[in-house]
Amino acid sequence: MSSYPPPPPSGPGVGHRIEEAMELIEMELRHAIAYVNDEVIPQVRSESIVAMRKMSDTLRNLADRMDKSQQQGPRA
Repeated sequence: MSSYPPPPPSGPGVGHRIEEAMELIEMELRHAIAYVNDEVIPQVRSESIVAMRKMSDTLRNLADRMDKSQQQGPRA
């Protein structure tokens, strides 16, 4: 026989607290997803477009220099 009393039943308190925590987590996750979709993705797309245009200009300049060098012939 044990001299300790049995633990009280967990009751609705623990389960309710877990449900509340899950709801808060889900709400925060929805907010995070909305932020990424509304703020981060458009900014990344915009910056990517600018970067691709700069790279395109750089490659175009390199190709122009290569054409010009080829037209001038080999240097001695």
